[in-house]
Formats: sequence, C-alpha cells, structure tokens
Amino acid sequence: MTPLGIDLGRLSFDRGAHLLLQRALAGLAPGDRMAVTGSDPALPVHLRAWCRAHGHRAEVNEDRFSVVRGRADLDRWAGAERAGDPSPANLADAPPARWGLAARGALVEAGGPEPRFDLGHRDAVWADVAPALYRHAASAQWDPDEAVDWTTEFALPTEIEQAVVQVMTYLIENEQAALVVPARLLGRIHPHFREVMQLLAVQTADEARHMEVFTRRALLHGGNLGTSSAGGRESLATLLDEPDFSMASFMLSVLGEGTFLNLLEFLERTAPDPVTRRVTGLARRDEARHVAFGVAHLHHLGTIDPHLRPRLRAAVERRHDALLDTAGLNQDVFDALVVLAAGSWSADAIGRGWDQVQALQTEMDEGRRRRLVHIGFPDDEATELSRLHTRNFM
Repeated sequence: MTPLGIDLGRLSFDRGAHLLLQRALAGLAPGDRMAVTGSDPALPVHLRAWCRAHGHRAEVNEDRFSVVRGRADLDRWAGAERAGDPSPANLADAPPARWGLAARGALVEAGGPEPRFDLGHRDAVWADVAPALYRHAASAQWDPDEAVDWTTEFALPTEIEQAVVQVMTYLIENEQAALVVPARLLGRIHPHFREVMQLLAVQTADEARHMEVFTRRALLHGGNLGTSSAGGRESLATLLDEPDFSMASFMLSVLGEGTFLNLLEFLERTAPDPVTRRVTGLARRDEARHVAFGVAHLHHLGTIDPHLRPRLRAAVERRHDALLDTAGLNQDVFDALVVLAAGSWSADAIGRGWDQVQALQTEMDEGRRRRLVHIGFPDDEATELSRLHTRNFM
C-alpha cells in the first residue's frame, strides 16, 4: 500500500475489503485520488456501491479503478464531543442528556437521543468512595449454595426454631424493601456516574441474596413462615414513598440499614445454630457496604449544601409523624429476639434475654447517633433524631 494506491488482491468486499480501503483513505485529504487494484470479479460493482454509501466517488475505467476521497465521514464527526473524562476523579458536575448512554470518555456523535435522567448532577448521587466500594462489593459476592452449608445437622427445641423462623420472616420483608429502594433509584441516575449505578446494582443483588438465604433458613425444617404486622409493613412503605435520592439514602442506609447492622450482629452472636449464624454474618458484611456508601454520600453532600441537615431532619420528623399511630416492631419479633438471646425458657434465662434485647436497642441508638454526628449533626440533635427513628428498626 502506498499513499496513492492500494492492492486488495483477491479479497472481496463481502469478506472485508472495505476495511483495507477505509484504512487507506483515512490518511488522505478530501479530493485526493487513490488507485485501487484487485482480482475479485465483483470489484467494480462493489467499489461503486461502497463509495456511494460512504460519501466517496468511485472512478472505473475498464480495468482501472480509483477512489476520490469524500468528506462525509469527517462531517459526521465534526460536532462530536468527548463524554467527559473516563476517570472518576474528573467527573462532570452536570453531564448533558445528549451524552446519554455513551461510555464516559467516548467520542459522542452529535444528534443522538437525549434520554432523561433526573439524577443528573454529581452532588445528587456521588461519594468519592463509590469506585472503591464497588470494587470491594464485586469481589465479595458469595454464592448461597457454596457459602452456607445447608446440610449441617442440628435440632432445636420447637419453640426456639419457631423464634428463628419468626425473625427470618421479619428479615425477609425488610430486605424486600431494601431491594426496592435502590432498584427504583438506579434507573434515574445519569450513566456518567456509573460507579454509583454499579454499586446500587450490586446492592440490589445483595438484598436479593439475603432474601434467599433468610427464606431458606426459615423453611429449612419445614413448616410455615412467621407473622407480618401491619405496622411493620407501614413503616417499610414510608421508605418506598421517598423520591429524593439523598433522603432515601439517609432513611434506608444511614438509619435503617445502619440499625440493622446491630441487629444482624446480635443475631450472629445469639444464633442457636450454625446456619442462622452463617447467614446473618454474611448479610451483615454486605450491609456494612450499603451503610458506608450512604454515610459517605451524605457526608459529601453536607459539606456543600447548608440546607441538607434541615431537610434530613424534616424527613425523620415526617416519617415519625406518619407512623405515630402504628404499633412499631411486631411483638412476635421482639419476643422471638428475647427467646433467641435467652436460649431456654427458664425465668432467669428469659430475664437475661430481655436485658440483652434492651442492650441491643441501646446499641442501635448509639450507632445511629454516631452516624448522624458524622454527617454533620450536633450531638443533641443527633440524639433527638435517633429517638424519633421508627420502632420497627428499619
């Protein structure tokens, strides 16, 4: 191949000859002529057709062929722009809708669709820890069939087993809410912030997996699931009604899942059997990532938005008022926690179990207050807001 000629040999256009021709033309200026030779019988027909389709001019004179380079391919990309920088360290604050689903950093042809992503500003969704959390989340995925030995043999007293089933039933419905919230938010985020999308996608997978293992543990020895209270479901329904990304992250991850970290640690510690201990421990490690992102996002937003704290406070108060007339935590769940902590039905054991559940609620309160202080609330306000958090834990 020379700047003014290319030999296609026996290669036909239906087997990739256009790639060689296209490569040769790329080095020429519009109006330059390039000779084309080749032995394929269909070369003159295919050369004319290809040139017409791509804005060049084919000249065929008996067995001599040439192409005059056009500029259609150049004009096509004249208004193109890069969709920002590929690195998450150089994100655009407000990526335009015209970048749409293009990969971050790609050269975007002008004139494409402009899908609407209402969570389209960096500060609305971002936390600098998101890329690292996603990498950790992706590497820490586990298979319920491999991570849990479901064949472990154990036998619990009937009422202890019933307590486990009741707690598992409660965990399942909470995990279902924890799946729906990020799943709803996911499709609203501009793909420019792909690390947040990836992280939330893994989070929904985490919750789906938790639902599976809690269900499998509940049904491990046959029988039915436990009870689901109207008040508990009403508490969870308030999480589904929050359209704001930051408010939803606050209510679900900082307060709800943060509180659940204490609950899962308690269950792992007091579990009467190895399967219960294993599934609650695995879930707790996943939930810690969810909480870490929520806290990091709110901490980031709090440094730039002076109105964030009043909005967060209003969200807590609004939810508290909406749930004021509900019964709070399902009594069956509370009693099951006491029984699990007690381990038996003696009066002394039940008393110790009761004390441990009270201590658990104190730990939950302390954890909420620490996270609230971290995102910018003073101690006294953090104490008050923690007290207003739903009695249903999540």
